[in-house]
Amino acid sequence: MNEQIQVWQGLSGANYKFQIYPIDVKFSPNQDGNYIFARQSSIGWEAVYIGQGDIKARTENHLADLCVVNKGATHIHAHPNGLETDRRKEEIDLLFKHTEAYEPQGCNVKAGG
Repeated sequence: MNEQIQVWQGLSGANYKFQIYPIDVKFSPNQDGNYIFARQSSIGWEAVYIGQGDIKARTENHLADLCVVNKGATHIHAHPNGLETDRRKEEIDLLFKHTEAYEPQGCNVKAGG
């Protein structure tokens, strides 16, 4: 199987490797990790939503509310990450750099509006 990998960089300069999946992928339950709903543009991959948690449950919830689809996401980038503190740090680091994931362009909501 030819795995496609995308490296996303956070504002800290840290690089995070994600495997690329089609948006209709069915993840196995009970896999904690980080994930990004993404779309391709002329400049490369753009984040539509950046999140963390149970990958199956969280991605299915986002697909059901349709925001990521309406904003043009075509793929899910994901990788396992078992430690909640590490997942949250990575999520914040990526959101600080990839502000396109925030509303109105993306689907993440900024704390405090």
